[in-house]
Amino acid sequence: MTTPVPANSEQAGSIACVGMGMTLGSHLSPLARSHIEQADVVFAALSDAIVELWLEQMHPDVRSLQPYYGEGKSRMITYREWVEVMMVEVRAGRKVCAVFYGHPGIFAWSPHEVIKVARAEGFRAHMEPGISAEDCLYADLGIDPGRGGCQHYEASQLLIYDTPLNPGAYLVLWQVGLVGDRSMKRFVTGPEYRQVLVDVLSRDYPLDHEVIIYRCATLPIEQPRIRHATLRNLAATDVSAEETVVLPPASRLHANTSVRERLAALDKAWAAQG
Repeated sequence: MTTPVPANSEQAGSIACVGMGMTLGSHLSPLARSHIEQADVVFAALSDAIVELWLEQMHPDVRSLQPYYGEGKSRMITYREWVEVMMVEVRAGRKVCAVFYGHPGIFAWSPHEVIKVARAEGFRAHMEPGISAEDCLYADLGIDPGRGGCQHYEASQLLIYDTPLNPGAYLVLWQVGLVGDRSMKRFVTGPEYRQVLVDVLSRDYPLDHEVIIYRCATLPIEQPRIRHATLRNLAATDVSAEETVVLPPASRLHANTSVRERLAALDKAWAAQG
């Protein structure tokens, strides 16, 4: 085990985890590009070979992390290997940049962990945000989370834990395509797993409630994929790992009369002071 050093005793190596954004060539920020171009070595956690080829135009030493995946291999083992292979270069005194789809801090364990490890060992570590699938979802579906509220859950987490839902707000479910997988070895689960999700959601939503199945565009020539179904039919509807399921509000917001009266009294007192 590596012995941590004081945070104020920074060493030569460093790492920056940056977001590529979702749409190739359109979402990369100037600051993220700068981290890529100025790095000694670039690691790429990108599942699309086209995107990796595009990234290689910005840097001569791009190393794909995809080969660490394996059939029947837990993704957590893979993610830990990613952290270690990146830290090898950081410990060697190199300036490392790790590039992830979308936002590097959303549904990505390794960026948070490698930054934590690097800082504990006295290296500089930074996360640079990117445009996420959530950002694209708001734009493509015309959702303003500030109007009625918006709740986000990883689909399997929603099943495994007793999670209270608010039917008066939007519900966004991530990774429904592999809902119920507790092994972290599969990349898709079947309709029987989605039926468990439907059964849980039906406690708060009617079975004829609208369900939106969304995937953002990843290439400039693409359009977002938006499909509609009912909650009842969700189990029988194929959902890929890249798609997100959205349930619009099933009820209106209910006024809190006592709080409104309290705020009105405060407003009256404030007006009297003026």
